[in-house]
Amino acid sequence: MDYQISHLKELEAESMYILREVAAQFERPVLMFSGGKDSILMVHLAHKAFYPARIPFPLLHVDTGHNFPETLKYRDKLVEKLGVKLIVASVEEAISTGLVTEERGFNASRNMLQIGVLLDALERGKYDAALGGARRDEEKARAKERFFSHRDEFGQWDPKNQRPELWNLFNGKKNMGEHFRIFPISNWTELDVWQYLAEEKVDLPSLYFAHERKVFERDGALLADCEYIMKKPDELVFTEMVRCRTIGDMTCTGVWRSGAGTIEDIIEEVATTRLTERGGRTDDKRSETAMEDRKKEGYF
Repeated sequence: MDYQISHLKELEAESMYILREVAAQFERPVLMFSGGKDSILMVHLAHKAFYPARIPFPLLHVDTGHNFPETLKYRDKLVEKLGVKLIVASVEEAISTGLVTEERGFNASRNMLQIGVLLDALERGKYDAALGGARRDEEKARAKERFFSHRDEFGQWDPKNQRPELWNLFNGKKNMGEHFRIFPISNWTELDVWQYLAEEKVDLPSLYFAHERKVFERDGALLADCEYIMKKPDELVFTEMVRCRTIGDMTCTGVWRSGAGTIEDIIEEVATTRLTERGGRTDDKRSETAMEDRKKEGYF
């Protein structure tokens, strides 16, 4: 067994161990699913960890209403294939009921609105653990997370007050109303994810592969042209060969110029680039601490 495969098997074993620990320690866990590669990896690992039984917890998708259509198509196909329960928490519905307020203007996004919708969904479902596909190499705020990351009764995170995790011992004890965010793939890198998905031959959304799309440039990032974004007068739409490195709300998810048409091409591209995958996310550029500020309030 070469080093690469051995390394991926170690990561797989660690993640599957954590998934099984969650099933053992918590009464009502839920797996967050966005349709992105990391949440797809999470579902694949959970499927392997509990096979031949079904995944023992439902999937929760916080739907902004501004998704790439390809994401929803992939999500529904995957859920049907695995026979798992899907819970959809709708930002659109939360806006209509007054739970959250729609942003206005050129830079309006529903990304922040996911916080209130997520916390409401966790409360309604009485979920005591929410599994997510965040990785420590993605962003400096996510690098501060533990595998078992405690949230208080308001769903908030205190990065300076976390429990030690020594010798793979995970403490899931909590008070009434509190919950944990669980990050089984914390130690994976973007390159690890792609190499593993290739090794496992996991089906992926077409968005990750190079395709022609109408785009426009804003603050150094390419955004997909769509009805959800108000363009400025000088923002001209043109056609470009692009792909996604992350998948989220269309209003803040940048796309990348790329000719990578296969997963092998993507691996080569990721291995040689110096740009981080979240470099095209406009929501991370609102301030120097944008991600950490959102996470403290309850963002994933």
